[in-house]
Amino acid sequence: MNDSAVLVRISGRVQGVSFRIWTQREARRLGLNGWVRNERDGSVSALISGPEEAVTSMLDAFWQGPPGCEVRSVVQETTSPADASAGFNITA
Repeated sequence: MNDSAVLVRISGRVQGVSFRIWTQREARRLGLNGWVRNERDGSVSALISGPEEAVTSMLDAFWQGPPGCEVRSVVQETTSPADASAGFNITA
């Protein structure tokens, strides 16, 4: 199974609802590497990297998110798995 990596921008009501903590927990459960952070425009960005099946599961999960969130869009672009550090961290 090949590893893949995706840079994702999630928009909607995704700040102030523990979206980053939820993302970190889900990503670690799926064995993914990468990071998640809030953006100034109110969206959340994440880099997720790992087995293709796990990345696909995480992309699907972004549409659900934690309780209280309201996801309006999940925009993704392929990137290099080398861009993701080991583990999954919450950044700025």
